[in-house]
Amino acid sequence: MISASTFSNRAGLLALASFLVAACGSAGGKVVSTPPVADAEPVQLCDAAPAQYHIGQNVTEAMGAAILRETGARTLRWGPPRSAWTMDYRQDRVNVRYDDEMKIIDVTCG
Repeated sequence: MISASTFSNRAGLLALASFLVAACGSAGGKVVSTPPVADAEPVQLCDAAPAQYHIGQNVTEAMGAAILRETGARTLRWGPPRSAWTMDYRQDRVNVRYDDEMKIIDVTCG
């Protein structure tokens, strides 16, 4: 059986908890909220279609810069022959694979 003092203590704790929850949710009758956080930089989406004509051309630094510009990607990842790549997908990255003769064989996004 619950004694009167136990009931009184529980009721007091419940009242205190209710007060604290209400105090955290408002300040001076106004709802407190955090301002929205803007992204540091907008995401650039890659589109590999405009760079497909580079397939068969030699790998050069200038070619990489052109592929970045034409695809709209933020980063370029070169893929040497027989190399392993991570499977993470990044919508702002262009992937350029090349063969043993340093000829571009594939241009994709991700």
